Parts: sequence; structure tokens; C-alpha cells
Amino acid sequence: MTRKLILSSPLLEITISRLCQELIENQIQGIETVILGLQPRGIYFAERIAKELSKHLPEAPQIGQLDATFYRDDFRRRDTVAPNSTHIPFIIENKRVILVDDVLATGRMVRAALDAMTAFGRPAKVELCVLIDRIYNRDLPINADYIGKSVNTLSTEKVLVEWTEQGHESDKIWLITHP
Repeated sequence: MTRKLILSSPLLEITISRLCQELIENQIQGIETVILGLQPRGIYFAERIAKELSKHLPEAPQIGQLDATFYRDDFRRRDTVAPNSTHIPFIIENKRVILVDDVLATGRMVRAALDAMTAFGRPAKVELCVLIDRIYNRDLPINADYIGKSVNTLSTEKVLVEWTEQGHESDKIWLITHP
């Protein structure tokens, strides 16, 4: 197994700041923006996005956590299912929802999140913000609106995101190749 560093501090902070500027530029007048971090690691990225946005906006967007595990079309095929919690303390009806995840690969988690979201209302608009876009691995026709970094990967490679919030010494994103 080989590990190649894709992104780390301070470039990660610059990337998050750039993504937030794009989110601000694309605000829709008169429509409230909310953020939903996808469990498990998308919530850490969503919290960073919300924190950065609060520096530039008079009012920070509300943030929630969405677990779409049981909405995935492949969850029964897995040996173990480790569900996380969903915590959305607001209604998403008629709001701009920014779905946030750390890595976009096959698109299955995003499709599941769209299904899971309907229990909380019908948003005016849904946009996808990802830190890493694994291009050439998509199973479904899903693309992100906001991308931190696009990475060419093979099916034998994996992107691993390590957040300090998970107990790591520093934030690092690795490309891992299995022989």
C-alpha cells in the first residue's frame, strides 16, 4: 500500500475559503441557505464551511447532519452497517440546501442523501459541495457544484480524509493505492 499526500494545511484552509467565496457569490436573493453535512466525515467539512461563512456573512447558515445509510441502494450488500445520527433542527422547505461531503466517488451517497432529505421538506434548490471529487469513478450521473480539488483515481485507489476533529494531529488528505 502506498500513500500520496493530496492536500494538507495551509492549502486546505485556502481551499475551504475559496469554496465559501463561491457559495457566497451564488447566494439566491430572498432564499435562506442551510448546510447539511453527510455522515460520517462530511459533517467535519460542513462545520468548517459554516465557520468560514460566519466570518463573511452577517448571519451564519444553520447546519445539520444527515445520515443516508439506509437510503443507499447497496447497504444490504455490506457485511457491516454502521449507521450514524441525523440531526436537522430546521425545516428545509423552500430553502437553498448545500449538501456537503468530503469525497464524491460513485455518487451513490449523494443519491441516497437526496432521498433522505425529502423527510425534512422540499428545498427550493439543492447544491453539492465536496472537498475531493474522484473523477472517472462515477456510477451515477451526479456532479458537484462546488469542488475543492478534483483527483484522477483508479478503481484500486481510495481517498482518505483525516480531520483533527477525528483525533488526527493535522488535517491531511491521502490517495491510497492498494497493490
